[in-house]
Amino acid sequence: MKIYLIIVGLVLLNSCGGIKKNTISKDAKLAQIETKAVVYNFDSEALIRNIKTLSNDSFTGRRTGTNGAKKSKNFIIDAFTKQEVLPVFESFEQPFSFFTRGKSYKAVNVIGFIKGTAKSNKCIVISAHYDHEGVKSGEIYNGADDNASGTSALIAFAEYFKANPPKNNVILAAFDGEELGLQGAKYFVNNLTIPKQNIIINLNMDMISRSDSNELFAVGTRYNQEFKTIVKNHTQVGQVKLIRAHEGLDSGDNWTYSSDHAEFFKAKIPFIYFGVADHEDYHKPTDDFDKIDQLFFKNAVQTVFNIFKDIDNL
Repeated sequence: MKIYLIIVGLVLLNSCGGIKKNTISKDAKLAQIETKAVVYNFDSEALIRNIKTLSNDSFTGRRTGTNGAKKSKNFIIDAFTKQEVLPVFESFEQPFSFFTRGKSYKAVNVIGFIKGTAKSNKCIVISAHYDHEGVKSGEIYNGADDNASGTSALIAFAEYFKANPPKNNVILAAFDGEELGLQGAKYFVNNLTIPKQNIIINLNMDMISRSDSNELFAVGTRYNQEFKTIVKNHTQVGQVKLIRAHEGLDSGDNWTYSSDHAEFFKAKIPFIYFGVADHEDYHKPTDDFDKIDQLFFKNAVQTVFNIFKDIDNL
């Protein structure tokens, strides 16, 4: 805090005492200061590269069952392999099929495993869905925020664990078929390879890369006092305000069933869902990389990292 105040003071002195007019905006100055103040547990440049790649037109919107989805799946597998994540099954792939909206689909979850140092049978599941809306009426729905953001954060966790193994076992789950009814999470939870009571919590990330109000919501702590305390007492990262809401306790929308964490909740497995409020580009072809807030995104991911570390160290 002292370092932060000193830097602010220097910026103010320079802006008042110089002969040349300072053309840097107030927001830009704050962004520069904030960037210096936050220490990331992951490669923040790689995080941005990954969300840019996954939301590129060449992935054609990552619709379940399409070549774009296959390309996304392979991208995640390559990232997990590079970071020495282990497969849960014979490979990283968990294939499944389902029927919905009058059509049959073949889908694939990507599931990785990190062995904890505590030699425990307990596990934390960190998840994000990698599918999106695909191509509609000739327009590509790239889904930068929804949910290339969560998928890129999942890859950042893989990178972190390579040098910093967790205390508890961790499963990294990139789910398919979320946009078609939480299908990947449903299949995963219904076909667990471990007793569900061994799962400490599901941390689910879905839309975490932009917020005009700098708000990141944490949903699900109403059901667990210990996790509620961790979220309530967290240290704010940059300008990101972590807010406990959308849990059916106020007039706001209840997000308990809004993404893959719903399947864990229905199985009576604790969860925290991290996400932002819907924005003007939600489920539109304009949800592109250039619309994300890179600084907010990096700080939001670090916020999730901090919550994970607190839970892992219980």
